[in-house]
Amino acid sequence: MSKKMDKVWFAVFTVPLLFVFATVVIIPFLIGIGYSFVSWDGIPANPKVFVGFDNYAKLFQDERFLASSWHTIQFTVLALVSVNLLGLLLSLFVTAKLRTSNAARTLFFMPNLIGGLILGYIWQFIFTDAFKMVGEKTGLHSVFFNWLLDPQFAIYAMVVVFTWQMAGYTMIIYIAGIQGIPDDLIEAAKVDGANLWHRLTRIVFPLLMPAFTICLFLTLSGAFKIFDVNLSLTKGGPNNASEMFAMNIFNEIFGYGHYGLGQAKAIVFFLIVAILTLTQVVITKRREVQM
Repeated sequence: MSKKMDKVWFAVFTVPLLFVFATVVIIPFLIGIGYSFVSWDGIPANPKVFVGFDNYAKLFQDERFLASSWHTIQFTVLALVSVNLLGLLLSLFVTAKLRTSNAARTLFFMPNLIGGLILGYIWQFIFTDAFKMVGEKTGLHSVFFNWLLDPQFAIYAMVVVFTWQMAGYTMIIYIAGIQGIPDDLIEAAKVDGANLWHRLTRIVFPLLMPAFTICLFLTLSGAFKIFDVNLSLTKGGPNNASEMFAMNIFNEIFGYGHYGLGQAKAIVFFLIVAILTLTQVVITKRREVQM
């Protein structure tokens, strides 16, 4: 009787979740795949014309889409390094025996609680007004100027904002990994004469590989899918120099009314993100060390 009740309670809690997941994710995804094979402007009264793989052929000839792909790759590589490097350094700092470590954890994590749109508008003020004022006061106009108006520095500005937002989140994951390392290993290494660098590279980092796997996955997928910061901070400018994958798809569908072509881009985008993140997880999983 208890096993039957367990199955009943299992169904009570899982069936609604599966229904919501199928309704919100699976069914729209399958409908989107169907839309990628038609030419349609999004107006319900207008017909959907089946065009086969023409939308997929067009997107590889779309120079703006290819440019946004390159911008996304640049941004992702820079963000992947900066977020995880800063998050790891912050985790090492707050796990040291300091009186202010708890307050530091709170302060470093707080930017992650701010929504992407609000975050973009905050940093838009910093790059436009605060940087200008600092440049006038210090005379360092080559560094402190409006990065958002420069085609090259606009992407760097997005990297700064994304790093400021995500570093605290990855810090928490790295802290959990560091606290899971037995103190006996560290003490034994100190007794054997291992310096700080050797302790980090030979003990801490290998045992942190599960944390690296999670943080790299979150950063990689988040950087590729970034939209809210891109919209509020640069709007893809100047001259589309910082337009990312997601914004290009959004503009194609809701800006130009090319629902079929936009959906084809979205499917390709999904495949790219899935392949890259799964590859990263497989590679880092193989390097994990069992204690």
